[in-house]
Amino acid sequence: MKYLLNIIFIASLFLASCQQAEEIPSDLKGKKTYLKTKQAELRELQKKIEKLETEIESIDPEAKKEKPRTLVTTQTVSRSDFNRYIQLQAAVEAEDMVAVSSETGGRITSLNVKEGQYIKRGQLIATTDLETVKKQMAELDKSLELAVEVFNRQKRLWDQNIGSEIQFLQAKNNKERLEKNIETIQFQLTKGNVYAPKSGVIEMIIAKAGEMSAPGSPIAQILNTNQVKIAANVPEKFLRNVRQGEMMAIEIPALEMKTKGKVTMLGRTINPANRTFKVEVNLTNPKGLLKPNLLANMLLNDFSAKNVITVPLELVQQEVSGKDYVFVKKDGKDGAIASKVYVKTSESYDGNIIIQDGLQGGEELIVTGARSIADNALIEIQKSNDQ
Repeated sequence: MKYLLNIIFIASLFLASCQQAEEIPSDLKGKKTYLKTKQAELRELQKKIEKLETEIESIDPEAKKEKPRTLVTTQTVSRSDFNRYIQLQAAVEAEDMVAVSSETGGRITSLNVKEGQYIKRGQLIATTDLETVKKQMAELDKSLELAVEVFNRQKRLWDQNIGSEIQFLQAKNNKERLEKNIETIQFQLTKGNVYAPKSGVIEMIIAKAGEMSAPGSPIAQILNTNQVKIAANVPEKFLRNVRQGEMMAIEIPALEMKTKGKVTMLGRTINPANRTFKVEVNLTNPKGLLKPNLLANMLLNDFSAKNVITVPLELVQQEVSGKDYVFVKKDGKDGAIASKVYVKTSESYDGNIIIQDGLQGGEELIVTGARSIADNALIEIQKSNDQ
């Protein structure tokens, strides 16, 4: 009965307003004045409706029946720290990769490792054929025999004051020079075996057995992935957001892994091609899951706020006028009601948004059912199964 009277009353007012066809002012000052007048009329109309409802309830017993309520759920508004992150594409890079090479060169007679094999520092990698060096050694031995004989004879003559000093010095120099050359060749003979300079995994075999290897030319590559780095090119506008030594959040999508690492390197120059600078984060990799060139995401914190009110973004609604609002639980004369509260919002991230004004904390924010209720609507708090 009560709601029927409300509908009739509002409809009659609507028809009356349509018949009068009031003209709305076109200037800003006139519009504001007109709005205040209508708001005052609405408040007066609301008072009359409430008075009528009270009178009807006192006369009509049917009106005193329990009014329908909307089931909702709520959550308490609280303060917390807010952080927003920018996702930057990065990649895993090897921190430690070395090339294994022969100092002397020569034909590779044996290769004792395979790709993917783990080796330890000092382990034999390959052997090279030093037959040419051995022949050079034999030639030097013969030359040294003659140089020693000439030096001994010149020395005997010189001791007897026979011959010139320059002849003696030349013989001595020739002998000593050949001795030094032989020392060098002997050292080269010890370099026929190629050993691993450090522990790691054979990433690539570059030269195979039977092929010629020049001095210093790589035979294999050793990769140590116990320590890797995440490298990203960061836009220059974030220069103030990254500091060396701070912790950075890292995501590895392929492994569904999230971790943190310390920023160990900041690029000193800006790449003129894309206006970025390089950032590196070191990570330990004891299980070897992180492979070089694996895609990663670097999460850069570009905004932070301490002790602020945040609510789920989906609960913030907007009027046609552009004003944002939320519904909170309040106590009415007939029990709990949904109350519209206008709010001022700020930054948002990951489904949450900062409320700058309108909420103080401690309010019961309506969650489920918030988009299907009206201001001052009667509500009933739905309890969860574990309550």
